[in-house]
Amino acid sequence: MLVETKARVGVFAIALGAYLPQFPSLVPEFQGQYADFKRMIPESVELIDGGIVTTKEQAMAAGDKFRAADVDLVVLQLLTYATSYNMLPAVRDLDVPVVLVNLQKKKAPDYANTDTATWLGELYACGAVGEMVADLERAGKRHAVITGVVEGGDPAARAEIEDWCKAAQVRRRFRDTNLAQIGRPYPGMMDLYIDETNLYHRMFLYTKQFDWEKMWAIADNITDEDAIRAKARDILDTFDIEGGGTIEKVWDMAKYVVAFEQWVKEEKIAFVASHYDGFAQGKAGVLDSMLIPAFSMLIKQGVACAVEGDIKVSMAMGILKTIAGMGQLSEMYSIDFDQDICIIGHSGSGDADISAQKPTMKIVPVFHGKTGGGYLTQFYPHLGPVTYLGITQDRDGHFKFVVAEGVNEPGPIFTFGDTNMRTRFAIGAREFCNRWSEAGPTHHMAAASGRHIDTILKVAKIFNVPVDVITR
Repeated sequence: MLVETKARVGVFAIALGAYLPQFPSLVPEFQGQYADFKRMIPESVELIDGGIVTTKEQAMAAGDKFRAADVDLVVLQLLTYATSYNMLPAVRDLDVPVVLVNLQKKKAPDYANTDTATWLGELYACGAVGEMVADLERAGKRHAVITGVVEGGDPAARAEIEDWCKAAQVRRRFRDTNLAQIGRPYPGMMDLYIDETNLYHRMFLYTKQFDWEKMWAIADNITDEDAIRAKARDILDTFDIEGGGTIEKVWDMAKYVVAFEQWVKEEKIAFVASHYDGFAQGKAGVLDSMLIPAFSMLIKQGVACAVEGDIKVSMAMGILKTIAGMGQLSEMYSIDFDQDICIIGHSGSGDADISAQKPTMKIVPVFHGKTGGGYLTQFYPHLGPVTYLGITQDRDGHFKFVVAEGVNEPGPIFTFGDTNMRTRFAIGAREFCNRWSEAGPTHHMAAASGRHIDTILKVAKIFNVPVDVITR
């Protein structure tokens, strides 16, 4: 990604201090289990180690460490029974979910040969989990439980932990990067309008405002011909250009992409929402004609670029790009009632990572509904499972996620230069349209190949926002 971030995950383990002098063998046993557990945390996140906690004071010290690091998530290993005072001081002042990991070391007891120390150290599961959840509830803390076993490996438990770390990465990306609003939303699309201060307070995402006059001049100082030529080759490798493509043909576009990449890094931009509604003449017209492929090149590198000035869908695209590796702008396009299939897509910038074949680029004389003309890009999303994510707000400004899973099926698609998918939903096209619309989303959503609702639910818990699951 052009702008790198790394989630910070607080990790600690708890055990009842009274057991340790009674059964000294538990000390090395728990140290070994905790060391093994920390290796289950993926290297894609920064681990903030709170240690093994057996006293209230140790829990407070872990909490100090987590607060100082501004952790995005806390993962707690339950080594054996422990009282909740081992946990609560570590998380009391944090506003992030606590994931309780309840991994029993052995699959099953050797009943005749198990003494108390072996039971407490290798076979105790479940007993303390309810206590922890009860007290997290009373403290108003978000929580989740993962139960599993160490012996023989437990891919499901490991996958759940990794999934939570992906979700934590979304919070860190929102917190550490910025959103660029260039221009303003498409006039009259009031579902897209947003209070940027409310966005910062509720979702941690800061908006930087940019005028088009500044963007027109963004490439004026780009003189490194080797860098421009390399970027031109990258564009040609990414797109099939109608009528053939050459380095000379995309030279100016490549120059702007190089300039945008520098701008993204300098301003720490991970999200872009732009709309141009001027006269599209002179330098303005040149840039406007190339924005769609230029922003597509940014999306390929992890920057969520949304058309029509839609901040909320750029957030949705960024979430899917972070957790699924792709984020494609979409909207309800049409319905094929004969096939009971929704046609879903959009014109404008897109994500090459969602495309099963090389995307195409073509020049059109008119951008429908917008000024000027220029390059359109069409992507060809993978067949099979697909996830849609919309972000909307209620009357009080609270954010809400709207999600659905379907299946992209083969068949004819439109050929006028816009990306579109033939998606079948379990509830049928008519009912999907009704339920999705009744959830009150904006008219845009993001799409990613695969099934990702379970991870999105974790992201929502981290941000403390509700989710409407339409179908899966």
